[in-house]
Amino acid sequence: MESAPRFLCDVMLAHLARYLRAAGLDTTLAVESATDAEILREAIDEGRWLLTADRKITEHKAAKGRVIQLPFGSLDLQAAVLSGQFDIDWLSHAFTRCLMDNTPLQPATPEHAQQAPDDVRQPQDELLACPNCGRIYWRGSHYKRMRRKLAEWQEASRQA
Repeated sequence: MESAPRFLCDVMLAHLARYLRAAGLDTTLAVESATDAEILREAIDEGRWLLTADRKITEHKAAKGRVIQLPFGSLDLQAAVLSGQFDIDWLSHAFTRCLMDNTPLQPATPEHAQQAPDDVRQPQDELLACPNCGRIYWRGSHYKRMRRKLAEWQEASRQA
């Protein structure tokens, strides 16, 4: 994903952060106890766009050209705003990052596979694992629900 934007979401946008990660976008989540200044510094130091629903953070001098204020609440509206700002491909790199900690996923080892439910340990079913937290991923109902949402956003951005 050439020149894909990198994001830092404040805690108000934690749900969006999970979907951005599901889309394969490098997205971190600010620490809940961090101050606005600390969050801005983190975004600048890491070369990330700060996504927030907090209007106050946009008033900082350092926020100029680095912060995108999104509407609070509607995930679909937030995705539409981001699609309008960036050329986001919601599907081409989908499900390549851990939804919890943003680490790129790897094929599951046999040891990882033993942690997965029996019904998803079939040879045709791809299992992925996060090398950081050890979480196992497979294409179950959660995957299908999230992928449907990403596909909706992809279609909406094409029609816009």
